[in-house]
Amino acid sequence: MQREPAHRKSATRRWPAVVAVVAAVLVVGGGATGFVLLGRNNTPIATTAAARQSLPFDVVATTPTASTGQVPSGTTVTVSFSSPIAPNSPMPTLSPTVPGAWSLLSPSELEFVPSAPLVPGATESVVIPGGSGGMVSADGVRLASSTTVPFNVQTGSVLRLQQLLAELGYLPLTFTPAAPLTSLSQEANVQQGTFGWRWPNQPASLTSLWTPGQMNVITKGAIMDFEDQNGLKTDGQPGPTVWTALLADAAGGRSDANPYRYVYVSESQPESVTVYQSGSVVYQSVANTGIAAAPTDQGTYPVYLRYTSTTMSGTNPDGSHYSDPGVPWVSYFNGGDALHGFVRSTYGWPQSLGCVEMPISNAAVVYPYTPIGTLVTVGN
Repeated sequence: MQREPAHRKSATRRWPAVVAVVAAVLVVGGGATGFVLLGRNNTPIATTAAARQSLPFDVVATTPTASTGQVPSGTTVTVSFSSPIAPNSPMPTLSPTVPGAWSLLSPSELEFVPSAPLVPGATESVVIPGGSGGMVSADGVRLASSTTVPFNVQTGSVLRLQQLLAELGYLPLTFTPAAPLTSLSQEANVQQGTFGWRWPNQPASLTSLWTPGQMNVITKGAIMDFEDQNGLKTDGQPGPTVWTALLADAAGGRSDANPYRYVYVSESQPESVTVYQSGSVVYQSVANTGIAAAPTDQGTYPVYLRYTSTTMSGTNPDGSHYSDPGVPWVSYFNGGDALHGFVRSTYGWPQSLGCVEMPISNAAVVYPYTPIGTLVTVGN
């Protein structure tokens, strides 16, 4: 019998060893890769496969949370996930929108970097998108469902409100910051600095009304002027809508389009109306205020409603009713009390039912000086 060649014997003996080495290498290299080992004649002799295990992808924490309570305007917003975020993943959003962008604090944590402050008094929500168009992990796993986390921002500081109104020219005062802001996100924070009157020798009836850090009629009038110029409800209340517009104007450098006006009504006879603009007297007129049975209340009030012509009606002190159509150049400042024109045979003493009457031609001059928010003081 012919003997088998020696080199074939050698090859047969080495085959199991080769199989063992390859198998060992593949095991050490990781079981996540499937493979098929072929024997002689391409016959499969061993197979190994293991499914790749992806990490779960969930929201694990947010700052603030829904239970945090009211947070300062400069609060940092963060969102943490259970695994790293894909570079091309959609990002969370803030609602209402706040200018800014999201950045990575770590592979699995995002921080919102604002270019404007959170709006004082607003209810904000962090909206974290999920589902088919939602956020994606580095492993390609999508966030299962969207998550919304609401939180409330603290009411704005009256002092900061006054600082901004002064800087934008809505107050008869200036505000000079001690140092410039280092970030626009600090715009709603109280700044160190000083107030000063914009013009010398202002009437005491005006300057005595001012107190920094406290809501007062000067501040309310300035808010109403601001609201009127921005197409907002002129209620003098600094809610989130006012703060949003105010911060936008501060960032954009948009100031009061009107000169500062102030009206003083003197009940010392002969009664008169004095109009100030930008710190100077620009007009004076004789006037009539209310009779003893229907006096004009003394104090300071902002103009809240205006008509070039309207019908005035009401009840006389004797109980009878009156209706006066076509009353011109009307600026209401306190309930039914208004500056307006009215025909009388004389002026300078109490004759009205609470309004401040002027000759019609004089009232026409005064009217343009009394936009919404203009302060009217009635005194002696």
